[in-house]
Amino acid sequence: MDERERIDDRLVSPEAGEADAEERGLRPRTLAEYVGQEKVKENLRIYLEAARLRGEPMDHILLYGPPGLGKTTLAGIVAQEMGVQIRITSGPAIEKPGDLAALLTNLQEGDILFIDEIHRLSRQVEEVLYPALEDYALDIMIGKGPSAQSIRINLPRFTLIGATTRAGQLTGPLRDRFGVLLKLELYSPDELARIVMRSAGILGQPCTPEGALELARCSRGTPRVANRLLKRVRDFAVVLGDGSIDKETALLALKRMDIDALGLDELDRSLLRAVIELYGGGPVGLDTLAAALGEEAVTLEDVCEPYLMQMGFLTRTPRGRCVTRLAYEHLGMTPPPPPEKEADTARSAGQQSLF
Repeated sequence: MDERERIDDRLVSPEAGEADAEERGLRPRTLAEYVGQEKVKENLRIYLEAARLRGEPMDHILLYGPPGLGKTTLAGIVAQEMGVQIRITSGPAIEKPGDLAALLTNLQEGDILFIDEIHRLSRQVEEVLYPALEDYALDIMIGKGPSAQSIRINLPRFTLIGATTRAGQLTGPLRDRFGVLLKLELYSPDELARIVMRSAGILGQPCTPEGALELARCSRGTPRVANRLLKRVRDFAVVLGDGSIDKETALLALKRMDIDALGLDELDRSLLRAVIELYGGGPVGLDTLAAALGEEAVTLEDVCEPYLMQMGFLTRTPRGRCVTRLAYEHLGMTPPPPPEKEADTARSAGQQSLF
């Protein structure tokens, strides 16, 4: 099993895995069905309506944000709203300029080409993409040496929708060629509860609002994790309960799966405990921490750390990783006393407040 498969096997991982194939049937198909991302939806609705009124394809769109928030779903919604076909691929799958040329020449007028993980395109492929985005043309070199010739192939007007979890890794020239940039944010528990209720209805699974809210609270702000937990909790509801997902059933299932009220699983808690118990709360280097846990550094950095930092449990410093007082409190451990300098400052501030 490679590292990517190990990451995807975690229930609370926002990355797509093989077990998420059923998720495609849960995806909304119109903006009206899409829950959350209100600012993105309102702006996108205006852009789509304007393009329809002008009778033109949508401008090129870049969707960026953490994984599992619905970038692929939004691309499908744009195609549905515009009444056009969509071709889906990913950056690593386009290995050579010829692969991109084959995709582009098979598009029809107004079609959408969706490239996931677009930040992983090679530089050679990017160079071919630039004239395609600006002039709807492909510049292809035929032959080598003095006899080489450049041939320009005109393309139908199309829309490129790029998705990335790392917008900072996009090159400037590629980013500048997108006319619409939309950032997706993490979802609130209330929004995720609505998504869980909608998905439960599609799956024919009885679910109470209280049960949906419990699942939403530990879904890390990510619809993909919420849907994944829903499918696992329904197993517990069928076998151990009366078939309905209520608050008690949800709490029992989450406890059996070692997922706590904030969505931390055993690996997250092991990371925090290791920093606290083995290294006095930090700082500790990433490679040292990975060796202590028997995990790959990429797993900790890409999967565990982002959410732990968002929750305020972990910080990165030039010297290494440190846990915060919130982490101690969440694990039920006693935080260490503040350093002497901080304690003196606190005492001085207290004495000044008396006068």
